[in-house]
Amino acid sequence: MRLTIKATMKITLDDLKGPEIAALLQEHLDDMRATSPPESVHALDLDGLRQPNIRFWTLWDGNNLAGCGALKWLDAEHAEIKSMRTAAPYKQQGIASKILQHLINDAKSTGIKRLSLETGSMDFFNPARLLYSKFGFEICGPFDGYQLDPNSVFMTKKI
Repeated sequence: MRLTIKATMKITLDDLKGPEIAALLQEHLDDMRATSPPESVHALDLDGLRQPNIRFWTLWDGNNLAGCGALKWLDAEHAEIKSMRTAAPYKQQGIASKILQHLINDAKSTGIKRLSLETGSMDFFNPARLLYSKFGFEICGPFDGYQLDPNSVFMTKKI
C-alpha cells in the first residue's frame, strides 16, 4: 500500500522509544541481513543508536512514520550517516531526500566539515548510492575502522 504524503510532514529528534521506530529499524536490519553477509552488515540496532555521539531523526507524515536517519559523530569535524530508511508505503516519494538534506543541514549547523557513509555494493543498494551521488557524495576508502570489503561502498562529502 502506498500512502499519499500530507502537508503535515515534520522531522523530529527521536528518543528511539516508540514502537513505530522499533518496527522500522527491525525491518531495516532484516533487509540488511537478507542482502549482505553477516560480516558486512554495519546497520545499528536500537541500543547501537542510543549512544551519546548519535543524533537520530524521524520524519512523520501526521501520525505515520515515513522514514529515519542518524548522524554519528566520529570527531569534531567528521560524522557518519547511519540508519537511513524509508518506510515501505513512502518509497519513491522523496522521503530519503528530505531526511538526507536534514542530516546535512544538521551536521553543518554543528560544525561538521565532512560526512561519510557506508552502503552496500549489491544491486539492492543502487537507489541509495544514486541518492547519495545526487547529493554530492563521492566514493572514498574505508574510514573510522571500516575495512575494505567487496560488499561495501564508502562515500564522503565535504560540507
